[in-house]
Amino acid sequence: MTELTSLHIDKQSHKFSAAHYTIFSATERERLHGHNYAVSARFVAPMGDNGFAADYNVYKRRIAQLCDELDEYTLLAGESPFQHIEEDGVYYRVHFDRDQMLFLRSDTRVLPIRNATVEEFSRYLLARLLELSAADGLREVEVSVASGPSQRASAIWRS
Repeated sequence: MTELTSLHIDKQSHKFSAAHYTIFSATERERLHGHNYAVSARFVAPMGDNGFAADYNVYKRRIAQLCDELDEYTLLAGESPFQHIEEDGVYYRVHFDRDQMLFLRSDTRVLPIRNATVEEFSRYLLARLLELSAADGLREVEVSVASGPSQRASAIWRS
């Protein structure tokens, strides 16, 4: 039987600050606002002969890289069925209901998500982490994103 170990990475430095709005329907959304998001991860891997299951430092660097990619940006849901985003020179022009909003492209990330929620951010970051890690022999990876001390969502991948 293979012995599995869970590694937890929950560093205070694994965070990003970003603006967003959540879309509730074709006509209702939150106002633009921001959060300081915290990112943590759990990795399940077989125990190696050397007493290690995985290299913490590798995953800490990868999580930090992903946080840096989102830090200090406005995050838009590029796959929302309720808004349309188009490039307009140096701006993204976002059409929602009867509104048009302009966001500087240099200050904005359009993500392949359906809504700008902690649930979707955790799914997005998990997918990006797996792209960087190519699973590395891992059996399970869980990425959590919190928008505050009492609101968190997680996405889980299993081999």
